[in-house]
Amino acid sequence: MAIQRDRIMVVDIEATCWNVTPPPDGQLNEIIEIGLCMYDVENDNISDKRSIFVKPIASVISEFCTQLTNITQQQVDEQGVDFAEACDILVKDYSARKILWTSWGGYDHKMFRQQCRRMGVSYPFGDKHMNLKKMFADYHKGNRMGMMRALKHSNLGHVGMHHRGDDDAWNTARILQYLIHTYDNDFIKRYW
Repeated sequence: MAIQRDRIMVVDIEATCWNVTPPPDGQLNEIIEIGLCMYDVENDNISDKRSIFVKPIASVISEFCTQLTNITQQQVDEQGVDFAEACDILVKDYSARKILWTSWGGYDHKMFRQQCRRMGVSYPFGDKHMNLKKMFADYHKGNRMGMMRALKHSNLGHVGMHHRGDDDAWNTARILQYLIHTYDNDFIKRYW
């Protein structure tokens, strides 16, 4: 299936985490927030910032995770949807299977694939994922860096709260926009 070329979905997830490795007995890393926004390629515009809370079923949100993300178990219990419903939102509201999606690094892509497989949920995206962290490194002498450092390197200030899905998706979209302004959008064409 050919993908639409007019927009790119920028995604950042937050997942249950602990200050120990491996996770506590009986718990697994699970997506608890899907942050997203859309980058309009033709109009050079970032829009549709959204946070979707996801209720974990194989873990609980630790105090460490709350300190890192500011997301509480109570928030996801009260405002969250189950993972299958969150994936349906991506497909129905954003046509996620028909557009290119990107994230900062490969973690988000890997987590979606693993959780979909583990839970028997249909993968909500198409085959095309762009690892923006790798793309940024390709244009900066192979120097891979975190999103905060890439923002600083690009003379972009951070907006919002770090380790919140919607804010990190928005900042990742700003880095995508910076790359397009600086190097044109030729690097995206390999995904279309």
